[in-house]
Amino acid sequence: MTKFNGDSALPRRRIIKAAGVLAAGVAAPAFLRVRSAYAAYPDRPIKIVVANTPGGPSDIVGRITAAALQQSTGKTFVIENIGGAGGNIGMGSVARSEPDGYTILLATSAYSVNVGLFSKLPYDAYKDFVGVSELATSPNTFVVKSELPTKTMKEFVALARANPEKFNVATPPIGTTLWIQVEVLKLREKLPKMQDIVFKGGGEALQALLSGTVQLCSSSLPPATAHIKAGTLRCLAVTGETRWPDFPDVPTMQESGYQDFVFATDTVLLAPAKTPPEAVKWLETETLKVIGTPEMKEKLHKAGFQVRPKGADAAWARVTKEIDMFKAIIDQAGIQKL
Repeated sequence: MTKFNGDSALPRRRIIKAAGVLAAGVAAPAFLRVRSAYAAYPDRPIKIVVANTPGGPSDIVGRITAAALQQSTGKTFVIENIGGAGGNIGMGSVARSEPDGYTILLATSAYSVNVGLFSKLPYDAYKDFVGVSELATSPNTFVVKSELPTKTMKEFVALARANPEKFNVATPPIGTTLWIQVEVLKLREKLPKMQDIVFKGGGEALQALLSGTVQLCSSSLPPATAHIKAGTLRCLAVTGETRWPDFPDVPTMQESGYQDFVFATDTVLLAPAKTPPEAVKWLETETLKVIGTPEMKEKLHKAGFQVRPKGADAAWARVTKEIDMFKAIIDQAGIQKL
């Protein structure tokens, strides 16, 4: 009897062991497939959506960064410009994209501004994205054509007041800090008749100034730099906290008599919220690697940017903090929601 039980127990143990081996044999390839899928990322082109038209500051940063990432990693990065509605169309499209790590957003300060400016957004600014990496920042400027007889902001304001029907200002899309600083200037200097002509991108706004369609342009530094250096445009002031090294004779707005007038164009990479953490980490690591190189710093500086090599957590913390900051600026300036 005992022998019978022992004989029956032995096969049972063998069966259980064999079943375990079989289960492991079935499960292991599936597990390895998951791991190899992550290990292979990226195995196809990564699309960086710039929520503005070509030629503006975010497009410049995006193309410089994409080229550097492609050279460094050997992977393919492509830029897709989706402008309109203050960047909301492009940002909304990325929020709704497949969160697989192959579509990411290059956002500007408009991401934070728009929360306080628009009554309705096609994305949830707090929940639909996660940070990847900070990229670069640049002060904004006010520029005029060189033949205009004004050398300072106060001189321009005096001229605009004397000719209220003849002075207009070009700005990139509503929602950018470039647009907000125009509204703040008009309110502070009581220039309600100076019309702001809104364009889809910073490059188009600058072209309107160059063609004589407008008399002032609120521009970020990068697209205006070459024209300032060539003498085609005159920079009346920069809106950074300090003067820009390449233009030491150009005062800040604060030095020009405008207290707390500090605005910049910040750029950051964001990914859809449900993007695999492994993909976000890869993007963060590779971006910080190229952004921090001396060559990249020099290239972006020549384009009018200061590199800001900060990771995912710092990037997201700044973006969310600035939502409240811009809400307060919009309220204080009396800008109505759109």
